[in-house]
Amino acid sequence: MEITGLPTPVFCGVDWAEDHHDIALIDAGGKQLAKARISDDAAGFAQFIALLTEHGDSEDAPIPVAIETSRGLLVACLRATGRPVYSINPLAVARYRDRHSVARKKSDAVDAAALANILRTDMAAHRPLPKDSELVQAIAVLARAQQDAVWARGQAHNKLRSQLREFYPAILDAFAQHKHGLCSREARSILTAAPTPTMAAKLTRRRLQSLLKQAGRVRGIPAEAERLHEVFKRDYLHQLPRVEAALGHQTSALLRQLNTACDNADQLEEAVTQAFDEHPDAPVIRSFPGLAALTGARVLAEIGDDRARFANAGSLKAYAGSAPVTRASGKSCKVMSRKVKNQRLAAVGYVWAFVSLTKSPGARAHYDRRRAAGDRHVAAQRNLFNRFMGMLFHCLPCPPRPRPDGSVAFRGGGEHASGPSPR
Repeated sequence: MEITGLPTPVFCGVDWAEDHHDIALIDAGGKQLAKARISDDAAGFAQFIALLTEHGDSEDAPIPVAIETSRGLLVACLRATGRPVYSINPLAVARYRDRHSVARKKSDAVDAAALANILRTDMAAHRPLPKDSELVQAIAVLARAQQDAVWARGQAHNKLRSQLREFYPAILDAFAQHKHGLCSREARSILTAAPTPTMAAKLTRRRLQSLLKQAGRVRGIPAEAERLHEVFKRDYLHQLPRVEAALGHQTSALLRQLNTACDNADQLEEAVTQAFDEHPDAPVIRSFPGLAALTGARVLAEIGDDRARFANAGSLKAYAGSAPVTRASGKSCKVMSRKVKNQRLAAVGYVWAFVSLTKSPGARAHYDRRRAAGDRHVAAQRNLFNRFMGMLFHCLPCPPRPRPDGSVAFRGGGEHASGPSPR
């Protein structure tokens, strides 16, 4: 029986570039309805919206859009309009392209049509971008930028340390036991004043005390100055004088990079924690052992606040990479750690699990049970992180969902049924 009167679904594919985008619209039968090339500006976006509207796009029945990226102004504007936007992996698009052409031809228009056909045939196998709030999107930008700044700080620190090993072992000995090492304010202040070991050996106790005060130290200044003075006066091997002076100039350049990286990380940390504290999910996330403002912001940035994003706790665990993956074929069955995952969420997960070992007796007991069962340290930590992700899924409040019988089902907001306590 042929049903008439229902609108024919339309699917859109966008092949993006730096200065233009190719658009393709395809109906349910695979017929291409329209194609266009728009510019990457406001006029081009208006042309794109007009093209969608011309082919039946409306607020009640928006046309889904497939694109190979989740970033950029075009994606942000499409998400702001409420349209479902699907970010398709470029590798998956390449596989779909081979289904339509054995000649392996490729063009921007062909890629746009391939993206539209992905939605036409396999839209249920892909997930749209989450409908996160504006605050969570801002937290995600700040949290990822702060994490990148921390990684940049680590790289700058390693470069400087490698440089100092070539001619300045005294400064390495002086801050070998310091919590932050060369990233500490004291070390950077002394390196600024004395970028070579010869200059460090000439620093007086009074000058060292002044440098420590400038770095923000308030306790034990005389004792620390005396210790540093003794370290710098020890006998060390030296480079030739002019070579040492040249290495000192290079050290100053690397130190400026480290100072910039440290300042960026500190400023972004302050911004992200301030934004995180404004979110209503912050008290729930921070109630877990091992999560503070910064790590909690990183978790919220990656999972978002769109409660419809994950259908169940297993989906969230797979996204975080904490749940194992099974590869079975015939008599062969292997259970392995998941490689395809959100790397940022997995990275903060290991920190979360590690810190919780000293904050929660339940978390420590669970870790010890996994170790006694034969898990290595990383596997036991990942298993603990997996438990935490399941608890977090059920703790976060979720809007009520109607049941088939007309009643209302609620999820989240309650206490944990089992496992380590979040408090």
